[in-house]
Amino acid sequence: MRVPQFDKYVGAMRGLGLLLAGMIIGAAVYSSIYHAQFEALISLKSDLEMKLDQYESDIKQWKKLSKQHTVIKSVVPRIEEEAGDKKKPVLDKVTEAELLLRIKKDLSVFIGQSIYEIDSDAQFARKLLSQKIYADVLEKNYTVTINTMLVVDNVLQVWVKVRLYDRPPG
Repeated sequence: MRVPQFDKYVGAMRGLGLLLAGMIIGAAVYSSIYHAQFEALISLKSDLEMKLDQYESDIKQWKKLSKQHTVIKSVVPRIEEEAGDKKKPVLDKVTEAELLLRIKKDLSVFIGQSIYEIDSDAQFARKLLSQKIYADVLEKNYTVTINTMLVVDNVLQVWVKVRLYDRPPG
C-alpha cells in the first residue's frame, strides 16, 4: 500500500488554516462589537426608563399641586461622585437607576410639604436615611447617606453618598 505525498497539499493546508483562523478572529471581533452595542442599549434603556418614570410622576404631582406655589412638587436624588474612596463602588447605569428610584420613593413623603418648613423635615430625612441599607440591589447591598438637600423652584434636590455595605462579622 502506498502513502500519498502531502507535499502537494502544504499550500492548501496553510490557506485552510489561515481561513479558519480568520473566521475565528472575525467571529470574536463581531461578538465583542455586538456585546458592546448591547450594553450601550441596555444603559440607554435604563436611563430612558428612569427619565420616563420621573416625568410621569412629575406630571401627576404637578397636576395635583399646580395651584399651590410654596410646596415641594418633585424630588430629584443625585449620587455624589467621590474620588479616592475605596468603599465607593463603581455603579453601572442599571444599579444607579435602581438606587435612585428607591431613594426617590423614600423621599417622596416630602412632596406636598411647604418649602418654608424644609429645615425641620431635612433633619428628619437625615436621620431616616443616615446609613440606610438598600439590600439586594442587583445582588449587592449599599448604604446611603444624605449629604445635601436643596430646594430650588419647588424641586427638592438631594445629593447622597453611596457605599458598599460591609456586613459586620457574626
